[in-house]
Amino acid sequence: MNPDFQRALIPRDEALRLIGTLTALKSECSGNAEQWRLLDESGHVPAEPSFTELFQHATNAQDLSREVLRLTAAFATTPHSTNRAGRITLAHLAMASTMSAHAAAHFAETAEAALGLPRSSSPADQHYLKNRMVLDHGTARDYLRRTSESLRDAAKELDGHLDLHRTFPAPSHRECPVPPPPRPSGRHR
Repeated sequence: MNPDFQRALIPRDEALRLIGTLTALKSECSGNAEQWRLLDESGHVPAEPSFTELFQHATNAQDLSREVLRLTAAFATTPHSTNRAGRITLAHLAMASTMSAHAAAHFAETAEAALGLPRSSSPADQHYLKNRMVLDHGTARDYLRRTSESLRDAAKELDGHLDLHRTFPAPSHRECPVPPPPRPSGRHR
């Protein structure tokens, strides 16, 4: 196999480790997007939404975002981030980083609006704040789903890259051809 092609491959163990990390983060993002609710069983904003619970959504989303950002930064510093599969993987990770940061911000805005509800004096203000909360929380959950999709796509790219390992296995040290020793030349001095 061409040594340059071999160097372009992301090492199998590293790709498998990264796929595992991406899959775990993907599941956590999609699970939180489904679990974190604002509306009650009747589909309405509770009369007194819990700031603490809503702020916990923001805190947990921020922790997830930080994890995605770290993973993206770590991958960007590897030599594999410049090959074809690495560039595509990095693009998906960058998208996941952006989406996760937006999710955390929208969850924080939802919690902030919950604090304003008890202070609002008019029904119109309350209606506005409740609508804003519904929109911000729904948008945040959507950003988490999109983060999950980008992480899934990055894992798929790496999994496809592993097919190259199966197609072109690295030669073991025993299989590496050893050049024959040089022959003595026919000329003597």
